[in-house]
Amino acid sequence: MLEVVHEHIIRGREVVADDWRVLRLEEGEAAEAVVVPESKVIVPLTVWLAQKETLSSRAELGVWIAADERFEALKGEADRFAVIAVDFPKFSDGRGYSIAYNVRKRLGYTGELRAIGDVLRDQLFSMSRVGFNAYATRQDRSIHDALKGLTVFSETYQASVDQPLPLFRRAERDAKPEHTDIGAGI
Repeated sequence: MLEVVHEHIIRGREVVADDWRVLRLEEGEAAEAVVVPESKVIVPLTVWLAQKETLSSRAELGVWIAADERFEALKGEADRFAVIAVDFPKFSDGRGYSIAYNVRKRLGYTGELRAIGDVLRDQLFSMSRVGFNAYATRQDRSIHDALKGLTVFSETYQASVDQPLPLFRRAERDAKPEHTDIGAGI
Protein backbone atom coordinates (compact mmCIF):
# COMPACT_ATOMS: atom_id res chain seq x y z
CA MET A 1 0.00 0.00 0.00
CA LEU A 2 1.31 3.45 -0.86
CA GLU A 3 1.37 5.83 2.05
CA VAL A 4 -0.26 9.21 1.69
CA VAL A 5 2.21 11.64 0.20
CA HIS A 6 3.54 14.14 2.70
CA GLU A 7 2.75 17.44 1.09
CA HIS A 8 5.86 18.86 2.70
CA ILE A 9 8.98 17.58 4.39
CA ILE A 10 11.96 19.23 5.98
CA ARG A 11 15.01 18.98 3.73
CA GLY A 12 18.16 20.57 5.05
CA ARG A 13 16.81 23.38 7.17
CA GLU A 14 13.75 24.34 5.16
CA VAL A 15 10.24 23.09 4.47
CA VAL A 16 9.89 21.92 0.87
CA ALA A 17 7.28 20.15 -1.26
CA ASP A 18 7.63 16.37 -1.34
CA ASP A 19 6.77 14.24 -4.34
CA TRP A 20 8.02 10.89 -3.01
CA ARG A 21 5.69 8.14 -1.78
CA VAL A 22 6.50 5.45 0.75
CA LEU A 23 5.47 1.89 -0.09
CA ARG A 24 4.45 -0.19 2.94
CA LEU A 25 3.49 -3.83 2.69
CA GLU A 26 0.12 -4.99 3.96
CA GLU A 27 0.04 -7.76 6.57
CA GLY A 28 0.96 -11.00 4.82
CA GLU A 29 1.83 -9.30 1.51
CA ALA A 30 4.89 -10.90 -0.11
CA ALA A 31 7.80 -8.64 -1.04
CA GLU A 32 8.27 -10.59 -4.28
CA ALA A 33 4.66 -10.11 -5.39
CA VAL A 34 4.00 -6.43 -4.63
CA VAL A 35 3.69 -4.18 -7.66
CA VAL A 36 5.93 -1.12 -7.37
CA PRO A 37 4.36 1.88 -9.13
CA GLU A 38 6.29 3.86 -11.75
CA SER A 39 6.52 7.02 -9.67
CA LYS A 40 9.02 8.37 -7.17
CA VAL A 41 8.67 5.65 -4.58
CA ILE A 42 10.60 4.60 -1.49
CA VAL A 43 10.32 0.82 -1.19
CA PRO A 44 10.93 -1.39 1.84
CA LEU A 45 14.36 -3.02 1.97
CA THR A 46 12.65 -6.41 1.69
CA VAL A 47 11.04 -5.38 -1.62
CA TRP A 48 14.37 -4.10 -2.96
CA LEU A 49 16.12 -7.36 -2.05
CA ALA A 50 13.31 -9.49 -3.54
CA GLN A 51 12.94 -7.48 -6.77
CA LYS A 52 16.45 -6.12 -7.27
CA GLU A 53 16.76 -7.30 -10.89
CA THR A 54 13.55 -5.57 -11.92
CA LEU A 55 13.97 -2.41 -9.85
CA SER A 56 17.67 -1.77 -10.49
CA SER A 57 16.98 -0.08 -13.84
CA ARG A 58 14.83 2.62 -12.20
CA ALA A 59 16.47 6.01 -11.72
CA GLU A 60 14.04 7.51 -9.23
CA LEU A 61 13.92 4.90 -6.53
CA GLY A 62 14.42 5.07 -2.81
CA VAL A 63 14.63 2.39 -0.15
CA TRP A 64 13.63 2.43 3.49
CA ILE A 65 15.10 0.41 6.31
CA ALA A 66 12.99 -0.82 9.21
CA ALA A 67 14.35 -0.51 12.75
CA ASP A 68 14.93 -4.27 12.96
CA GLU A 69 16.72 -4.62 9.60
CA ARG A 70 20.43 -4.58 8.81
CA PHE A 71 21.83 -1.61 6.89
CA GLU A 72 24.66 -3.84 5.60
CA ALA A 73 22.23 -5.28 3.04
CA LEU A 74 22.87 -2.09 1.03
CA LYS A 75 26.65 -2.41 1.04
CA GLY A 76 28.00 -1.48 -2.38
CA GLU A 77 24.55 -0.31 -3.55
CA ALA A 78 23.67 2.65 -1.33
CA ASP A 79 24.74 5.32 -3.83
CA ARG A 80 22.31 4.07 -6.46
CA PHE A 81 19.34 5.34 -4.41
CA ALA A 82 18.06 8.90 -4.61
CA VAL A 83 16.73 8.55 -1.06
CA ILE A 84 17.45 6.18 1.80
CA ALA A 85 14.88 6.42 4.56
CA VAL A 86 14.95 4.99 8.05
CA ASP A 87 11.64 4.14 9.71
CA PHE A 88 10.90 5.08 13.30
CA PRO A 89 7.96 2.85 14.30
CA LYS A 90 7.53 4.93 17.48
CA PHE A 91 9.36 8.02 18.67
CA SER A 92 10.95 6.18 21.61
CA ASP A 93 12.63 3.58 19.36
CA GLY A 94 16.23 4.73 18.96
CA ARG A 95 17.54 2.02 16.62
CA GLY A 96 17.10 4.33 13.63
CA TYR A 97 19.81 6.66 14.96
CA SER A 98 22.39 3.86 14.79
CA ILE A 99 21.20 2.84 11.34
CA ALA A 100 21.55 6.42 10.04
CA TYR A 101 25.01 6.86 11.56
CA ASN A 102 26.20 3.62 9.96
CA VAL A 103 24.65 4.39 6.56
CA ARG A 104 26.69 7.60 6.54
CA LYS A 105 29.91 6.33 8.11
CA ARG A 106 30.18 2.69 7.04
CA LEU A 107 28.39 2.82 3.69
CA GLY A 108 29.63 6.32 2.83
CA TYR A 109 26.20 7.40 1.63
CA THR A 110 26.08 11.12 0.77
CA GLY A 111 22.56 11.48 -0.61
CA GLU A 112 19.27 12.24 1.06
CA LEU A 113 18.89 10.33 4.32
CA ARG A 114 15.29 10.71 5.45
CA ALA A 115 13.63 9.95 8.78
CA ILE A 116 10.09 8.58 8.34
CA GLY A 117 7.44 7.25 10.70
CA ASP A 118 6.85 8.64 14.17
CA VAL A 119 9.17 11.66 13.74
CA LEU A 120 8.70 14.56 16.15
CA ARG A 121 10.25 17.99 16.70
CA ASP A 122 12.17 16.88 19.79
CA GLN A 123 14.11 14.32 17.75
CA LEU A 124 15.28 16.46 14.84
CA PHE A 125 18.43 17.94 16.38
CA SER A 126 19.73 14.50 17.41
CA MET A 127 18.70 13.04 14.07
CA SER A 128 20.69 15.69 12.22
CA ARG A 129 23.75 14.85 14.35
CA VAL A 130 23.78 11.23 13.12
CA GLY A 131 23.39 12.12 9.44
CA PHE A 132 19.73 12.69 8.62
CA ASN A 133 19.18 15.62 6.27
CA ALA A 134 15.46 15.16 5.54
CA TYR A 135 12.50 14.55 7.83
CA ALA A 136 8.94 13.44 7.11
CA THR A 137 7.40 14.53 10.39
CA ARG A 138 4.12 13.25 11.76
CA GLN A 139 1.26 14.76 9.81
CA ASP A 140 -0.76 15.56 12.93
CA ARG A 141 1.89 18.11 14.00
CA SER A 142 2.98 21.42 12.51
CA ILE A 143 5.98 20.92 10.22
CA HIS A 144 6.93 24.59 10.65
CA ASP A 145 7.02 24.14 14.42
CA ALA A 146 9.07 20.94 13.97
CA LEU A 147 11.62 22.88 11.91
CA LYS A 148 12.56 24.77 15.08
CA GLY A 149 13.80 21.47 16.53
CA LEU A 150 16.90 21.68 14.34
CA THR A 151 18.16 24.79 16.11
CA VAL A 152 17.50 24.08 19.79
CA PHE A 153 21.24 23.97 20.55
CA SER A 154 23.89 26.31 19.23
CA GLU A 155 26.89 24.12 20.09
CA THR A 156 27.62 20.43 20.51
CA TYR A 157 30.18 18.77 22.75
CA GLN A 158 30.47 15.31 21.22
CA ALA A 159 31.79 14.35 17.81
CA SER A 160 29.34 12.84 15.34
CA VAL A 161 28.52 12.80 11.62
CA ASP A 162 27.72 16.51 11.55
CA GLN A 163 30.81 17.57 13.55
CA PRO A 164 33.76 15.15 13.48
CA LEU A 165 35.69 16.97 16.23
CA PRO A 166 34.55 17.22 19.85
CA LEU A 167 34.35 20.70 21.37
CA PHE A 168 37.60 20.39 23.32
CA ARG A 169 39.44 19.87 20.00
CA ARG A 170 37.72 22.89 18.40
CA ALA A 171 38.09 25.39 21.26
CA GLU A 172 41.10 27.69 21.32
CA ARG A 173 42.91 27.81 24.63
CA ASP A 174 45.59 30.00 26.14
CA ALA A 175 49.07 28.51 25.93
CA LYS A 176 49.52 28.79 29.69
CA PRO A 177 46.43 28.72 31.91
CA GLU A 178 46.40 31.12 34.85
CA HIS A 179 46.52 29.41 38.24
CA THR A 180 45.21 31.07 41.34
CA ASP A 181 46.03 30.14 44.88
CA ILE A 182 42.64 29.22 46.20
CA GLY A 183 43.83 29.05 49.82
CA ALA A 184 45.60 32.44 49.84
CA GLY A 185 44.54 34.92 52.48
CA ILE A 186 42.94 32.40 54.80
